[in-house]
Amino acid sequence: MQTSTGENIQVFQPGNRNSDSGPDFSDARIKIGDIEWRGSVEIHIKASGWIDHHHSTDEAYEKVILHVVWENDKPIVRNDGTHMPTLELKNRVDMSLWSRYKNLFTSAEPIPCGNSWSSVRDITKFSMLDKTVMHRLEMKADSVLQTLKKNAGDWEETCYQLVFKNFGFKINADPMLQLAQALPYRVLLKHLDKPYQVEALIFGQAGFLEKVKEDDYTTVLLREYSVLSKKYTLEPKSLKLVQWRFLRLRPANFPTVRLAQLASLFVKQQNLFSKIVESEDFKQLFGLFDVEQSEYWRTHYQFSKETKGEVPFLGEASIHNLIINTIAPLLVAYGKAHDDQIFVDRAIALLQQVKAESNKITRQWATLGFNVKTAFDSQGLIELYNNFCLKRRCLDCSVGSHLVIKPQA
Repeated sequence: MQTSTGENIQVFQPGNRNSDSGPDFSDARIKIGDIEWRGSVEIHIKASGWIDHHHSTDEAYEKVILHVVWENDKPIVRNDGTHMPTLELKNRVDMSLWSRYKNLFTSAEPIPCGNSWSSVRDITKFSMLDKTVMHRLEMKADSVLQTLKKNAGDWEETCYQLVFKNFGFKINADPMLQLAQALPYRVLLKHLDKPYQVEALIFGQAGFLEKVKEDDYTTVLLREYSVLSKKYTLEPKSLKLVQWRFLRLRPANFPTVRLAQLASLFVKQQNLFSKIVESEDFKQLFGLFDVEQSEYWRTHYQFSKETKGEVPFLGEASIHNLIINTIAPLLVAYGKAHDDQIFVDRAIALLQQVKAESNKITRQWATLGFNVKTAFDSQGLIELYNNFCLKRRCLDCSVGSHLVIKPQA
């Protein structure tokens, strides 16, 4: 490499990337000509960016030893009158690479490499899929660990909150989480031997007993919640009915039905997190969530509105969704917290045993000929689509970089 004035450049240490204010890289060690320098490196598309960004008046840039630019459109002079050593990259890059990359990131298609996808070897695709699945799991696990920290290291409370949140299935995820936070698991735990009290606590704290039409069932709930809410000072934290969404939901997904199923789940599975960690068999884990709501909620989707048919129990697709979005992240988080790869491997194995999700994103991949079989596939492809394809991060993707580097026949 040479500077724009013909001096040889040798990089011993590229430095540390700086994400804050100041030069882009610090603590670099570079030999320019016969002199070895230690200092910062600044990067711009055009050299004139130095002037546009007012670096010449910023003391933080006085230690810059090399200016790296795509196009050296203007000589930069330091405050002491010396020329800034500049490395121009424009003439060092094969323009055919740039042309192929430009075709990708300017593509109007949501998956920019869609037209070339079939030409890429499977091993390249699957290596990227492995990367995106792990990235997605780790992101979810980090979120679990943040929740765990807020819960003072209580795994059962954290599991309880995550299960509630994911029972909301996106539409009601936020109020479900708020409800779990407003009704701590330690309170519910004291009444798990009396299912009607658990339902009273859940529905009362959710706000559904505010103006409910009374019948034999609701009268019991109202009485129990009145006593228990005072005992635990719950009312100030209770939710309002307006926070819950019913519009455009199938009746089986109504929050009332989901709350009834949650009540049955925690009555049946005390210390749920411990059981999740101890369950190594997929069928056993699936069985933890195979619960039936109480008798009233088998004939009601809402309070005081009896149905003609029977209300379905928690279905296979819903349980699979919980395994993907709650159980797997919990296991990875637990593995990270205890530095135990076994739990991470178990989470991956679970995803490989669960059926693939069917949604707009997975269907797009299917049109490209990708056989989306398991949740491992669908989770990886969702992550690839959201964080690489939509953001046009083609050079960070094994498939995209392969297409840029290797011309297609």
